[in-house]
Amino acid sequence: MTEPATGVIDAAVLDSPDSQERSEPAWGAVVSLALGVFGLVTAEFLPASLLTRLAQDLGVSEGAAGQAVTATAVVGAIAAPTMAIVTKRLDRRLVMWMLTVLLIVSNLLAAFASSLTMLLLARVVLGVALGGFWSMSAAMALRLVPMRLMPRAMSIILTGVSVATVTAAPVGAYVGDVWGWRTAFMIAAVVGALALLVQLATIPRLPPAGVASVRTLLEVLKRPMIRAALLVVLLVASGHFAGFTYVRPYLEVVPVLPIETISLVLLGYGIGGFFGNFAGGFMAERNLKAAVALAPLLIALSALVLLTLGASPVTAAIAVAAWGFAFGAVPVGLQTWLVRAAPDEAESAGGLMVATFQVAIALGAVFGGLLVDHAGGASAFAYCGIATLLAALAAVLMGPKRAG
Repeated sequence: MTEPATGVIDAAVLDSPDSQERSEPAWGAVVSLALGVFGLVTAEFLPASLLTRLAQDLGVSEGAAGQAVTATAVVGAIAAPTMAIVTKRLDRRLVMWMLTVLLIVSNLLAAFASSLTMLLLARVVLGVALGGFWSMSAAMALRLVPMRLMPRAMSIILTGVSVATVTAAPVGAYVGDVWGWRTAFMIAAVVGALALLVQLATIPRLPPAGVASVRTLLEVLKRPMIRAALLVVLLVASGHFAGFTYVRPYLEVVPVLPIETISLVLLGYGIGGFFGNFAGGFMAERNLKAAVALAPLLIALSALVLLTLGASPVTAAIAVAAWGFAFGAVPVGLQTWLVRAAPDEAESAGGLMVATFQVAIALGAVFGGLLVDHAGGASAFAYCGIATLLAALAAVLMGPKRAG
């Protein structure tokens, strides 16, 4: 627990309307949230693996079709901090069911899209579901399991991200090539439907625990531990996306790897992220500060290795896999930190984190692109190393004062 929040945490745990439910972990409901996030992240990644055929079929340029990804990110950044406000009087399980329905609708709209406008509408709907889910997932986990098991619950939920990261792009590309890009979205809709069925069967009643508002967001933002956590989010995410966005061209030019080998290296990154997620949860249960600080430190070291020893194919592959492992561990620690810093307003804290993360993604990608264009590819990795090292230092100096 963080020192400033210790009393609040204990009060929130004891006074919460579902404290009896939380005394026994609802692991089935936690798994249902993991299925939901798997469906959401799979849908989010699909356009990247289907872009060429999708653009040809809709009669637009690949750049125009690529705005489907932008639309989801922008709407997600808006939906994340506002979802708790818009749905403040609804049972949280009902809200989660509604978000999963939006996931299914989004995929069906995309599958039957006859124009770019319809496709963008589908992605806007997905952005609402994605932003809403991420803003509420940690708060729901807090109400489904005891506080001491929060890192484990978040690790299970984020497993959906790891599995989708590894499988969505290659499976989507294969399905799109064999049966067409519309079939890929139909399969994603079926995945969403399965997640909804499990959620209907497992998520218990979760009446709203508070009344969220814009004022609530501002009050949560005033808490020093929240601001410190958001600073770490900004540094980690901007650094990661500034560097990793350009890892493929780097691998082509510096260690001079063929495309087949690059695919294997990126698969190693995804597998590393899968195991990093579990490692992050394991460590966050035992020492939250270490979990939050070591992950960005490992990203910084990976970037440094790529900058100095990346000409070696084996070294580059190991560094990329370590990077994936580290980034996979990041969300578990940060989500746990935020919830423990604001257990009484966990949904608002989650919304602020998601919005900050989305802004950092955009800033990192834009800044990384400017660096690559004007100072060469190495400069993006240098910024990544500096930003993530600063994130690690911030976590050590301003992070949780006690073990997880």
